[in-house]
This record gives sequence, C-alpha cells and structure tokens, in this order.
Amino acid sequence: LEPIGKGVHGNGIHHVSVNGSLYPAKAKSRRQRWEVKPSEMSNNTLNPIRAIVDGMKLTPNPDKPMIALSIGDPTVFGNLPTDDAVLQAMKDAIDSQKYNGYAPSVGYLKSRQVVANFFSCPEASLEAEDVILTSGCSQAIDLAISVLCNPGDNILVPCPGFSLYKTLAVSMGIKVKLYNLLPEKSWEVDLQHMESLIDERTSCLIVTNPSNPCGSVFSKEHLQKILKVASKHCVPILADEIYSDMVFPGCSCPSMASLSSDVPILSCGGLAKRWLVPGWRMGWILIHDRNDIFGYDIRQGLVKLSQRILGACSIVQGALESILNNTPQCFYNNTISFLKSNSEICFNELSTVPGLNPVMPSGAMYLMVGIDMDHFPDFKNDVDFTEQLVTEQSVFCLPASAFEYPNFFRIVVTVPEEMMVEACGRIREFCQCHYRPRSRDSNDLDQ
Repeated sequence: LEPIGKGVHGNGIHHVSVNGSLYPAKAKSRRQRWEVKPSEMSNNTLNPIRAIVDGMKLTPNPDKPMIALSIGDPTVFGNLPTDDAVLQAMKDAIDSQKYNGYAPSVGYLKSRQVVANFFSCPEASLEAEDVILTSGCSQAIDLAISVLCNPGDNILVPCPGFSLYKTLAVSMGIKVKLYNLLPEKSWEVDLQHMESLIDERTSCLIVTNPSNPCGSVFSKEHLQKILKVASKHCVPILADEIYSDMVFPGCSCPSMASLSSDVPILSCGGLAKRWLVPGWRMGWILIHDRNDIFGYDIRQGLVKLSQRILGACSIVQGALESILNNTPQCFYNNTISFLKSNSEICFNELSTVPGLNPVMPSGAMYLMVGIDMDHFPDFKNDVDFTEQLVTEQSVFCLPASAFEYPNFFRIVVTVPEEMMVEACGRIREFCQCHYRPRSRDSNDLDQ
C-alpha cells in the first residue's frame, strides 16, 4: 500500500490521515434533514388479492359461524393432515443433526438428485444439475421471472391467473400481458388471443396447469397447441406446476416438459399442495433446456439469484428423499378423492341456483363460479356481491376481481364436507333473496 494520506487504496476510497488514523474524507455536501423513502420496487409491489380483500368491509352475520372458502391453504381446517411418513421424515432429519447448517444456495446435491429422480421421465430426463431448490414455489417463480426478464420486457400471464406473477413482475419493471382463458371451454387458453400479445419484448410465457384459480387441467393436445405458439415465436415457458398430479381420476396431466421438443421450460413446483405442507417452504425449479437454448448463462443466472436468499430450509431438504420416496400412494389418492367429492358437491349444489354458473374443475383445489350480474341488481360487481355474502351469510368466497376476472368468485374445496354443504346452502339462500328476473327479456321485446 502507498503511505497513508497519499493516493487511493485498492478499494477506490480516498482516505486522509488524521492524528495517524484513517478516516474517509468528509463528503462535500450533506443532507439538511432526515428523508428516508421507500424504494420504487417496494412502492410497485402490490398483491391484488390483499388490495381487494383489505378494502372489503367484512362483517360476518353474528348468528352464523363464519365459513371461509377463500384461502388456498389446505391445512386451515385440520381435516387434511399430511401423511405420517412425511412427518417422520422431518423428525428423522431433525434428529440426525446433519441439517442445521447452511446448505449450498441451490440446495444439497443429494436432495437435488432426489427431486431429479422423482420427476424424471423418458421424454424429459433430469439430473441434479437441472434442479434448484427454493424457499417454496413462490421463490421458484420469482427466480424464473428474474432470470428471464429485464425491465421493459413483457410476460404473458393467464387470466384468470395466480396474482403473484403480476406482483413480482410489476415490482421489477416488467409489463404483464393477460391472455384469456375460456370458461365455456373448461378454461382452455384462447390461443389466438395469446399469440396476438407476443412481440419482440416478450421474454416469458407463464402456463399454470393445473390452474389456480380455475381448477382446470389442460389436455395433452391443448398443451401441445400452447407449445406450438411458444415454438413459433421462440418464447420460453415458465410452467407453474405446483398442482401437478393433483388431478381427478380419469384425467391425465402430463408435464409441459414431457411434451416439448424445442421450447425450453423452467418448471416450478414444490411440496406445498400435493404433500399438504405449504408452511414448510420447499419448492424447486426444474430446468428443461431443450436444444441447449438456456445454456450455461441462464443456469448460472439462476445460481447467482439463488444466492440472494441462501437457499431453502435445510431440514426439509434433509427430509426430501424420504418424503418423495416413502409417502404411500393411498395418501395422494385419498386427498384427490376428497377434493373431487367436495368439488362435485359444490358444483351440483350451485348448478341449480338461478344466476350462478359454476365451472366443474378437474384438479387442484378450486372451483370458479360465474355470477350473472344482470340478475343481481342489488350489487355493483363481484366484490360487492361477495362482501354482502359475508354480511348476510358469513360465507367468504374470493371475488375473482382479485384474479383480474370480474363477475366470478373462487371457492376453495378443501373445507370439511359438512361445511361445504352448509356453505352451498347459505349461498343458495343468499342468491334466492337477491335474484331478480330480467325485466326486459327478448321475449318481452317481441310482444
């Protein structure tokens, strides 16, 4: 180093010698008063669900116990516990005392290999290096968007769709373009509309299958049509597959990667829903790099981004091998059987309610219900409708405006069966009370 007081140290900071000590040179100007403002990123971070729900006046009817059909957490009512094998895997991981330290930011190699083996298939094989473990599926989505997109780019997001995509993208200065799903076609993608949104700044297409909030499951043929559009325009896909394999009997749900010959795919998943442990915060990204399009740079970008948080919970990583390999098939079957039964109860009950149009799901944990607002003149919109439903009947459904899809509401079908039956009865009563026939039907006009 040069003598103190002369020149610049290797860190590029000027120093002066004062009484033989080192002090940074005083800045020429200073702030006149305290002024600490939140960053643009924090100001631009908005969760549409919170924005809408927090603004609602939710005052339940004191004479009726509250039934919340609004929260996508299968553990809320205690009727869907995870399997004993899953709990034992966690206990063993803790007792081993091997997983109390830092893991690599992308996850333990052994844990990544376990996930690779579990999701590998002949059409889309995976190695440990193709897996990045994350703090829940939401962090997986965050990393995937972050590595593919720059400020000013745009991403294509399903509508209705999970609100987190927009929350993350907008905070990063990424534009969101919503492509329509079609309720009359069991929420299939409007392919023409989706393709019309693509331009030279489109850096990612998000496909959620099975769907939150729709509970829909795309057929193999429909997925292939989506891939064809992505291939034609050279747009990579972020496949949100957190509900993979949560599909009703008789319905298949191939992964996007297993059908793709040339479109590179980042598939995001986790333990939260299928294993019924959302609070354990274990997710993953599966890198399906068709034709080496992502290459070294995207992989390295994901590694660097993973270092911002220093990885997923080490204890859950230690338990992963046992969770994935030792959970009995009957546990998955029982969960799906319950969800299907509850969905059918809900669909059948609400199908016969004048003014409501439920769409039968094929998987996940949700059912969407259309409101024919013309028949409910008491209410301005779905938010008003669901707010009043709480006031009168103490049933809380999420207005689909939270998913940018007005005049629908979403029901979570994980509640106990008797609660589902009770809730549907109350919704029926509410609708009968407020339903009005159209005053001027076309028949009236003809006369």
